[in-house]
Amino acid sequence: MPKPPLPQFIGVRVRRREDPQLITGEGRYVADIHSRDALNAFFLRSPYAHARIQSIDTAQAEKGRGVVAVLLGADLNPEVVGPLTVIAAAPCGEYEKVQELDRQLLQSERVRFMGDPIAVVVAETAAAAEDAAELILVDYDPLPVAASLDRALAPEAPRLHPEGNEAYCWRAEGGDVDRAFAEADVVTELEVCVQRVIPNAMEPRAVRASYDPETESFTVWSTTQAPHGLRDELARVIGVPPERIRAIAPEVGGGFGAKSNIYPEEVLVPLLARRLGRPVRWVASRSEDYLATVHGRGQTNRLRLAASSEGRVVGAELSVTVDCGAYLERATPAVGPLTGVMMTGIYAIPHARARVRGVFTNKPPMEPYRGAGRPEACYMIERGMDHLARKLSLDPIELKRRNFIPPDRFPHTTAIGLTYDSGDYARPLEEALRLIDYEGLRTEQTKRLQEGAHPLGIGVSGYVEICGFGPWESGSVEVRPDGSVVVLTGTSPHGQGHQTSWSQIVAEILQIPLERIEVKHGDTAIVREGIGTFGSRSAPVGGTAVLQSSEIVLEGARQIAGHLLEAAEADIRLEEGEFQVVGSPGHRVNWAEVAAAAYSESLPEDLQGKLQYEGRFEPEGETYPFGFHFCVVEIDPETGSVRILRYVSVDDCGHVINPMLVEGQVHGGIVQGIGQALFEEAHYDENGNLLTGTLMDYAVPKAHQLPSFQTSRTETPTHLNPLGLKGIGEAATIGSTPAVVNAVVDALAHLGVEHLDTPLTPEKIWQVMRARTQ
Repeated sequence: MPKPPLPQFIGVRVRRREDPQLITGEGRYVADIHSRDALNAFFLRSPYAHARIQSIDTAQAEKGRGVVAVLLGADLNPEVVGPLTVIAAAPCGEYEKVQELDRQLLQSERVRFMGDPIAVVVAETAAAAEDAAELILVDYDPLPVAASLDRALAPEAPRLHPEGNEAYCWRAEGGDVDRAFAEADVVTELEVCVQRVIPNAMEPRAVRASYDPETESFTVWSTTQAPHGLRDELARVIGVPPERIRAIAPEVGGGFGAKSNIYPEEVLVPLLARRLGRPVRWVASRSEDYLATVHGRGQTNRLRLAASSEGRVVGAELSVTVDCGAYLERATPAVGPLTGVMMTGIYAIPHARARVRGVFTNKPPMEPYRGAGRPEACYMIERGMDHLARKLSLDPIELKRRNFIPPDRFPHTTAIGLTYDSGDYARPLEEALRLIDYEGLRTEQTKRLQEGAHPLGIGVSGYVEICGFGPWESGSVEVRPDGSVVVLTGTSPHGQGHQTSWSQIVAEILQIPLERIEVKHGDTAIVREGIGTFGSRSAPVGGTAVLQSSEIVLEGARQIAGHLLEAAEADIRLEEGEFQVVGSPGHRVNWAEVAAAAYSESLPEDLQGKLQYEGRFEPEGETYPFGFHFCVVEIDPETGSVRILRYVSVDDCGHVINPMLVEGQVHGGIVQGIGQALFEEAHYDENGNLLTGTLMDYAVPKAHQLPSFQTSRTETPTHLNPLGLKGIGEAATIGSTPAVVNAVVDALAHLGVEHLDTPLTPEKIWQVMRARTQ
């Protein structure tokens, strides 16, 4: 009788092990961490976008009910020995300038955006702290405001910082761009604005801290994506050894990049706990989060393409102007260059040039937001290719096919200087075409125009992104004496499902049931080192670290089993969860016996400690997922509203650990990309006032506005990690926005519309249609 197949865990749909705790309300977030003696902090923030502070009177606030302290920058800033780190780094190219700033954590002389923190009130309750903050009298001297890129770059613009409003400059170039354009048959130019958006994680930011004077150590709970980074940065800024800080990220309700930054509140709350001798916590409201948490996107871009009459793109030139907001935060200077390095997308364009200019404005700082520069790059090149296709009277699908990087040219180094690991862009395109019935849709589109029905638009976008950032990630695997497993990972999930997927990796290697595997993360006292979760790096880097540690533990277990079975290690096989001697299937021991022996004092010294290994994985390069997204829309001429009829995505993230988790990431990414295309915008008036400061004003997509998504995959593995994983967390956000915009522009093309800037609101579309039909 044949044996049943061995259990398989990698590549299998496994329900998220995290979800029962979360959906039953048992998840523990920062705001859920209580203690009777904890104080509550409230930050007074500037109502002006730009003003000098003439004076601050806290006398009445200090008398408020339950108030313990009212502190200004002059009180706390001396306890800070260094400024928060700003990272100017790009995979290639060079920075020509980065304006260095020493930002105060609480402003005492000048505020530069609506929401800039000025003072902090600490009281027995959150309500008491907020009430007392209203009693603080601040004498502001309003200054001229630069709330837009145009205003900030104008000759008469107010100077936000001593060296002016230019925050940084970066450039990269490859090939002979000038010659490519001079000799081209066709040159197109397209200028687009990518609006600011607000991350909108389900959980607003929060920090809680306590201080132990006996050990001079801090414990800090934060809604962070990178607890080890928070620990190390906090230690550096306040001048204490990292081992005296325990940073904990409990359940984190979404991040999208905005919680990878290190914020002033994450420094000030621990300092308050030390100064006042009691735990202190701060929990942002939704409207405060809108004001004080970093925003995303915010670019004005100009793309030029040079092509032959047959549609071969020979040159590309991209000029990017980034709205950095009032200050450079941790990764602000890195976002714009990521747009530049990914500017050629999936196309074999031999000559390319990118210039990126960061500009200070009187808005909150801009930081990575799901995709971080890559959605903007994909949006530019895919809009540009559609624009070029219309000028050449080519179907956009045909233009894309003619310019793909051929699959036999991977690894492929782009003109800008990136080396793509692997790719076969035709495969997801052909699968998407099959699913969407492209020719049938084009026929229906023509019929609708002839009959005067609601116009139909078909949009397509191909994307490639950069993932799997190093320099390393940690992963520890230990088999306990009872045969269960504990996994420690330096990644810090906030919805990605690492407890499930890391368990699947370990179960695949060790053949131990999932329910016997525990995954721990997000606590620097438990997980000694780590980088964190951002840039779709967790699976290709963190997952590989767990895989390699599992393999080393398995090797140790085989050695112990060989000792127990009096057989050579080479003759030991793990089958169906038991260690067997080759050729003697009845000669076996199970995991419980191996684990018990591993912790026995009688085990030879050279075999002790073999069931635990803590390692790092250091990738040799980044990974480059890719795919194609199709969107079909119809437009109501009476209202200008856009209805998405169908949405198909075919994504290639290499091999997959859990298809269900991949589908969830794709669904969420598509929704955020649709949000940027149709609904979302952080809108400011000319005085720097945020006009979309609540969910009543800031439009996020709702379920009834979205179709059911049809998703599929191709698998083109990478050679850069043994699992062949590439990353999927940001891919759909990158591919979706241009697909939607291309669809809307396609629906309006018969009216002569060549481009519309996002968000494509009903009012904007209605005005365009009315102007073109009257």
